[in-house]
Amino acid sequence: MDKLRAIQYFVAAVREGSLSAAARRLEVSVPAVAKLVAALERELGASLLDRSPRGLALTADGERYLAVCEGVLQQLAGIERQLGRQGAGPRGSVVVELPPLLARFWILPALPELHRQYPEVQIELRLIDRSTITDADAGGCDVCIVLGWPEALDRVVRQVARMRLLVCATPAYWARHGQPQRPRDLARHVACLVRNPKGVLLDYWRYRRGEEEEAVKLSGWLVSDHRDAVLDAVLAGEGIGRFADLSVQHLLRTGELVPVLLDWETPDDPPVNLLHRPLAQGPSALRVVVEFLDARIRQLEAGRGAPHADAEPDARPLWYRRAYGRASAVGGA
Repeated sequence: MDKLRAIQYFVAAVREGSLSAAARRLEVSVPAVAKLVAALERELGASLLDRSPRGLALTADGERYLAVCEGVLQQLAGIERQLGRQGAGPRGSVVVELPPLLARFWILPALPELHRQYPEVQIELRLIDRSTITDADAGGCDVCIVLGWPEALDRVVRQVARMRLLVCATPAYWARHGQPQRPRDLARHVACLVRNPKGVLLDYWRYRRGEEEEAVKLSGWLVSDHRDAVLDAVLAGEGIGRFADLSVQHLLRTGELVPVLLDWETPDDPPVNLLHRPLAQGPSALRVVVEFLDARIRQLEAGRGAPHADAEPDARPLWYRRAYGRASAVGGA
């Protein structure tokens, strides 16, 4: 348990008069506030709040604890203001988690300019490919980009873009094997497949065009839990792969990868989410980094190299809820 944060949530709940009002002020979910306040009470072995339909009320233990907590938080705030005045701008260390492909080709090239603008901002970069994130995963990072449907409660979630999943191969591969005219034609091609962080083999690809719907089960000799390894194999001409367009935009522009079936929609397109700690609870550098990542992703989407369907994606597919196995075992949403 993050005790300092639990204390902040407890004090906010008392000041605002309810867990929901505290959650709105802190920019987190109501379950996140309730969870940490309950954990604080368990650790103390005392009830701090009486909960009723009329709202929250302090217990006797809660009143004593609140007085101490408010004093501690005021002292911390004073020290932070003094430290903040010592610097001319945002400062501090921010832990950032990014998908490797997105980091390598889009985020990393822009970091030197961010450093020149804010020399007191330090970034610890972790290249982790996640399609989901839980509170336990998020514990060690300040901000992360998740391509998928996040589950973390104790984070602010911004959906900043939407990916389009594109089937791609090299021009030489398509010249040898021919381009598919319909999704079902993909079954005769060798696929380089990804196993997602939950252990599910993504071998089931769905498509929609008007009233037509097709789904195809893929197979191939290479499976990896690293999308960059799958990308390297496809670039070597070993088969087809399916990639989020924003991650491989540069390769689409140069013609190293050629997408197919662009007149078909892919209903399993994942959203791009930016998750971060509440800005009021992080270092002054956190806001700078969050705004940088937000702007960079939106810029990337604005320069999308392939057309994007106007239709909204479906809800998270059924296979997304699985742990291990094959997506084709359960099908789509």
